[in-house]
This record gives sequence, C-alpha cells and structure tokens, in this order.
Amino acid sequence: MSMKVTFKLIAWLMLCVANTAFAAPPSSVKAVYEIYKSSLKVGQISETYTRNKDHYTLTSTTRAVGLLALFRPGKINIKSNGLVTDKGLQPLNFSDLRSGEEAKNHRAEFDWNSKELTLTQQPQNSVFALPNGTQDRLSAMYQFMFLPLENVTSLSFNMTNGSKLDVYNYRITPNQNLTIPLGTFKAIYLVSAPEADASKTEIWLAAEHNNFPYKMIVTDRDGDQLTQVLTKIDFVP
Repeated sequence: MSMKVTFKLIAWLMLCVANTAFAAPPSSVKAVYEIYKSSLKVGQISETYTRNKDHYTLTSTTRAVGLLALFRPGKINIKSNGLVTDKGLQPLNFSDLRSGEEAKNHRAEFDWNSKELTLTQQPQNSVFALPNGTQDRLSAMYQFMFLPLENVTSLSFNMTNGSKLDVYNYRITPNQNLTIPLGTFKAIYLVSAPEADASKTEIWLAAEHNNFPYKMIVTDRDGDQLTQVLTKIDFVP
C-alpha cells in the first residue's frame, strides 16, 4: 500500500457511538495464535492486553516453531501502550523489536497534542502529521473490541507499523460462521479493498466475543498465504 497521510476524521470515529447491545470490552485478554504457511505450522504468537483505568498495555511475542526455528531462533517482541478513551484505544508508544535482527527494529511515538507521529528506525527519525484515530499495528487489532460493526459495510483507518503510515480500507460482511479448533462462532468478516500490488488481508472477528480477531489470512501478490488462528483465549471482564 502506498503512503498516505490525511487530516480527515477517520470513518471509524463515526462508528464509536453508544450501542446498548454492544458488550463492554474486557479489562484483560490473554490470547495465543498459531501461524501457518499453507498447512505447515511456522510460528506462535502470545499476546496480553491489560487495562488499568484509562490506560492500556499490549504485548505480543512471536516465535518460530518447527524447522523454521532452526533458522530464525529469535523472537519478535511488539508492545503498544496508551490511553483508553470514549472512542477506544489511543496509542502513545509502539515498538517492534527483533532479536538477532536489530536493524529491523521500529518505534513510533504519538504526540496527540502537537498532532505529530515520530517513526524511528535507527539511525533515522521521521516526523509525520498525525491523523485523528491513528492506530499502530498491534492496537488496531484490539480497537475492534470498541467498535459496534454489525450494521457497518466498510471501515477505513490510519495505521503505522513503526516504519510508515498507511490508510487501510476494509469491506465488512456480518453474520458469517467461522470454524476453528476452538469451535464454531458467529463472525464479522473483513476483507481489504483491492489495490494494485498490495497484499490481501482477511479478518474474522468473533461477534459474540467483543469483535475479537479469531482468524486472519494475509495473501501476497504471488498467492502465498499466512494464516493466523486463535488457539487459546482468556477474557477477564
């Protein structure tokens, strides 16, 4: 996706309207995902979300498994922390740190007062205008818990991975069934809008469980797929 920086209010801010049928997000989540390339398991992700009043902390650790672990024994540690507002998560700091591949480390600092986003990949810092509602690549997945999406057909938002800032556009289909090893769930299906030379992202959110992401598939332009499937989950109200 090409870099786009926009000052317009993102569409999902309009979605965060009080909805009495929408359950309050949990105060804590512990989740484990398995990662597959085709049918081969290549990795595991362990994530923890905690909320303390108006602050949140998110951590995610990815490690390779099987034969891939012989070639990539290091871990990817991602962290996001920030505020919980009436519109959901508002990141303040984000980091993507890779053991053994330190040159790929990225950081992002969100200055909401001055509306500036600082992205750091040593030794370079880049400063961009910070659009309202911008998420980082970890907080974006947990922001779904704050959005009542049942009657919405599309979603657009800004997101940074610590090295760039992009606009992401999704089409939404409600009332889907998702079957994974944990069971069968009513789901909301999101698919990225087609763009030239861009990967395709599909996300299934469990409608009964605060729109939490239960499955994701990323298909690159060559047709290769990475699938991320939830295998363990623990919600604390």
